[in-house]
Amino acid sequence: MNKVIITVGIIVLVLIGGVLIVTNQQSQQAEQVKMAQEKKAMEKKDNKMIKASSSRYIVYSKEAYDQASSKRRVLYFYATWCPSCKIANEDFTANPDKIPEDVIVIRTNYNDPDTDQEEKDLAKKYGITYQHTFVQIDAQGKEVTKWNGGKTDELLANIK
Repeated sequence: MNKVIITVGIIVLVLIGGVLIVTNQQSQQAEQVKMAQEKKAMEKKDNKMIKASSSRYIVYSKEAYDQASSKRRVLYFYATWCPSCKIANEDFTANPDKIPEDVIVIRTNYNDPDTDQEEKDLAKKYGITYQHTFVQIDAQGKEVTKWNGGKTDELLANIK
């Protein structure tokens, strides 16, 4: 009789443990999905703020890159996980009027999960090895100058 009670007790404990493990895994997956959705929502909000703030600070697209060729273009290699990039992004968004009218800053994804191949190719072309790097390019796409870090004041000091 004791062996049966012990066996049943062990089975119950194993079943409860299994249920707890499965529940925990489902909870972690749900949390990951929620975090990914929140990240996308923040990126969309960020992109809308950039688009609304000024046409002098824009999110990369091939069309925007090509259309800006008559201006002094600065590629800002950005990563969503980079704290200093976020600070610079907020500064550019808050101070678009400080960017000269003949300059366009193009926020280009550096190595986020959603970085497209064109952005990866630009990073490779200009030898970008880490985020928060700026590259000013001419109408033909040749590098004029490159620097790391900074916000609007550093942009103004470095553009040629």
